[in-house]
Amino acid sequence: MSEIVVRHVEAADAQALHQLYSQPQLYRDTLHLPLASKELWHQRLANLEPGTHNLVACIDGQIVGQLAVMLNQRLRRRHVATFGIGVDARYHGKGVGSSLMKAMIDLCDNWAAIERIELTVFTDNQAAIALYRKFGFEIEGTSRAYAMRDGDLVDSHHMARFRSKQWEKTHHE
Repeated sequence: MSEIVVRHVEAADAQALHQLYSQPQLYRDTLHLPLASKELWHQRLANLEPGTHNLVACIDGQIVGQLAVMLNQRLRRRHVATFGIGVDARYHGKGVGSSLMKAMIDLCDNWAAIERIELTVFTDNQAAIALYRKFGFEIEGTSRAYAMRDGDLVDSHHMARFRSKQWEKTHHE
């Protein structure tokens, strides 16, 4: 397999992101809705919220994954980021998610002074949970009936990773 290249999203990527998030295997494990329009993706890329960094993973110039990290802009939560990630179903288990996670964590830890990265993940998405654990995320709690998926309300875990192991030692024991 060719090298995975992570870069910032460009406006011209809207069509590829629309195709990526049109995969049922992908949108069912995110909070995206099926049948999103191409125009919606153009609008999303043109109107990023302050503090949002949108990354894509490419193999041979083709987008095979995307991660958006949102650096919290609220004064008392500026040490926190959250993110969403999606990987093309044909590239699961090939390092795409790990490449995006490494780039995001580097940005948060080394450039943005983020101490806490948090996320939600459906409790039955074992591959994603394993990926997050690989990068130091821990389950902090579970929300029952968190979101609608395929006509059913499904549960979600809340996970977080702390940059400072010292903070974790003094506050987690």
